[in-house]
Order: sequence, then structure tokens, then C-alpha cells
Amino acid sequence: MPSRKYALELLDYPMWWIACTYDLYIYTDDTEFVEKYYKNMALTLDKFYPSITDPTTQLLTKGLGGSGNYGDYAFLSRTGPITYLNVLYVLALDNAASIAKHLGGHEEDVERWTARARNVSTAINEHRWDSDAGAFWDGNCGWAACPQHAQDGNSIAIVSGVANSSRADAALSYLSANMARPYGNAFYDTDTLGPNFSQRVYAFISYFEIEARFMSGKVASALDQIRRMYGHMARNDPGITMWEGIERDGQPYEGGFTSMAHGWSTGVVPALTNFVLGIMPTGPGFSTWSVKPMPGDVGWAKGEVSTPKGPINVYWVSLDFFLGFVFPEYFAECGSRIWLWK
Repeated sequence: MPSRKYALELLDYPMWWIACTYDLYIYTDDTEFVEKYYKNMALTLDKFYPSITDPTTQLLTKGLGGSGNYGDYAFLSRTGPITYLNVLYVLALDNAASIAKHLGGHEEDVERWTARARNVSTAINEHRWDSDAGAFWDGNCGWAACPQHAQDGNSIAIVSGVANSSRADAALSYLSANMARPYGNAFYDTDTLGPNFSQRVYAFISYFEIEARFMSGKVASALDQIRRMYGHMARNDPGITMWEGIERDGQPYEGGFTSMAHGWSTGVVPALTNFVLGIMPTGPGFSTWSVKPMPGDVGWAKGEVSTPKGPINVYWVSLDFFLGFVFPEYFAECGSRIWLWK
């Protein structure tokens, strides 16, 4: 009986694998895993992605090297020098360089990947920035950029460091002005690529916008987006799980076929842990770490993060919340904060 092989080529997933490998390493110090697959990571970055790089622009270009039929996380019909793929490439290159540096003995890899990340970053800013809108373009329609801007490319441009502070501010302002919905932020500003895309919310990609807002110091807008999107899912059937996607009028985006308990949609957990509670690893396996809460209007937070070196417990409460609870008639206007951790 002939064997059947199933292939699902996704252009972004190898880069996500590298990014997730970095997360695994930084949170657990799983050196055995990283060393076992280090050669695969190097081949991915030094063989595959250069094969779909336009030598003129230095940008990954969907359609080169047989990549035209490759998909992505949402099977979007994008072509050309897609911003999302290129900013994710910068993130993967920098993550791989960080892994190589921590492992030691890979100085040439560190230098090569870091230099390429900077080159691609420069090319993105040169070729993919829409100065009129104040946001990064999406993909191409023919030889020119399509008249649309995507949440994924603009958000990860900030997370990866491709966007400087002024462009980060502009892009986040653009997303707020053009894509905010009562149930989250849409992943496109127009319906050019597909029907209702300007009304569709993906919690998976929305996480990176929330992360970008925290990283840019826009705590109020990050918390607002969390409350609109996750609040909407929590208030609606089944009332406790995270949906894969939300469509126009706040309905599940594929009706009864929608995944209503979607692992990719749980980014609120690391967002609240890393930024609101404030615990962040800075070295492999929490060999170094930081506690830098970003409270916004949140009154208090308490939590524990398990690490290979033992748990980190953090509890903080805002002074106005604490005193307002004890003496509400006297201290409602206090604005200082008490920070406690151990």
C-alpha cells in the first residue's frame, strides 16, 4: 500500500520555532535541547531564509525560491516583501544570536546573525514604512505595496526593535485610530485581503500588540486592549475560555467551527506576569532576572513564578489603593506606590 505524506509548508513557523527555542532556554536553561537542535537553527537561518531573500532589497520575499505557495499562521494570501515575515526574521536572528552568545564558542554566528538582523531592520524601515499613514505596509500588490496595514507586522516591528521610538508611537497610534473594536483590535485596517478582515480579531497576534504597548510605556492602552478583548471573551459563552478569533459584532469568527479553547489565545498570561506583576528573566533559566511592574490603573498584583532556581514571589500594591481601602475618605487622591517583593 503506497504511503501518503502530508505537507503543510508555513513560511513563518521555522522563525517562530527559533523564537520559542529562545523562550524555552531563557525560562528553563534547557541547554541539552538547545545544543541538540543548534545546527538545525543555523541551517534554517543560513540556508533556507537566504534562499528567499531579494538580494537587491535584503528583504525576505514570498514568491522567491519556491515559496509562493507557502502559508502562514492564518493562511493569508500575501505576497512580496511582507513586513510581518521580515520583522519576525529580525526577531529570530537576534534570538538565535543571544542563544549562541550564552552557549559560547559561536562568536562567528553571533556576529553574522546580529549584522544581518541590523541590515534587514534598515531595509524594512527604508522600503516598508508608509510615512503618510505612520505605519508599516503589509505585503505587495504587484510591484507596489498594497493599500493596507496589518497588526502583525506593525506590532512585531516594535517587539523586535525594528521600529524606533517615534515610529513605534506612530504605529501604535495608527492601530488605535483605525483598528480598535469593542471586542479587541482588528488584524487589518481594510478588507482588501479578505471580507471582514477589518473587523476580525485574533488574540494570538493581538498579544504582540499588547506586548508592544507595554514595551513602549503605553500601559493604559495595553490594559484597555486586554480588557476589551479578553473581557469580551470572558463575558460570552462559554465564559471562561479564550477563542481563536472574534468576528464582526463580537461573534466567534468561524461560527460553530471556531476553536473556543485556543492555546495560542492565552497571551494575557505572560503579558500580566511579565509586565503587570513585572517578573522577567534576563538570563538563561532565570540566572538573572528583573522585577519591574507596570501597574497603570491596576491597584495590586500578587503572584509566583517557578524557576529552575526556585520560585520568585512578588506582591505589590499601589499606595492610593491601599490607603483608599483603609481610609477611603482621606486618601482617594494619593498617587504613590508601595513596592514589595522577595
